[in-house]
Amino acid sequence: MQLDDLYRRVIMDHYKNPRNRGSFEGDSVSIDLNNPTCGDKIQLQMQVEDGIVKAAKFTGEGCSISLSSASMMTDAVRGKTLDEALNMADSFSSLMKGEPTEFEYEDIEALSGVNKFPARIKCATLAWNALRKGIDQVKP
Repeated sequence: MQLDDLYRRVIMDHYKNPRNRGSFEGDSVSIDLNNPTCGDKIQLQMQVEDGIVKAAKFTGEGCSISLSSASMMTDAVRGKTLDEALNMADSFSSLMKGEPTEFEYEDIEALSGVNKFPARIKCATLAWNALRKGIDQVKP
């Protein structure tokens, strides 16, 4: 199996079986973003305690790239400090620019091929941009 095939399978797995899809009942930071270019929409919710992302969930609609990226991101940031989560968002931006980047949560690397399709980069970064906005809301 080629690497591209493996990456496609990882992306489709997150799309068909999204992790952390849903919303929180109680206190959480909530961010709504959309990509008017293609119609992707996401609502990201994070529970942050003592500067740590305790949990993150998302709802929304969009393409496989957008929703699988949200699934991966919400899994990856759980248990991270706000600074660590922000560094991950920066690393993801580098990945979208085609710069070699490694992630502790390896599924994210499956999105590395998106940089070959500039129109799809906004799809992949939507959830990560929501993460940045959420961190801005809670970080002093």
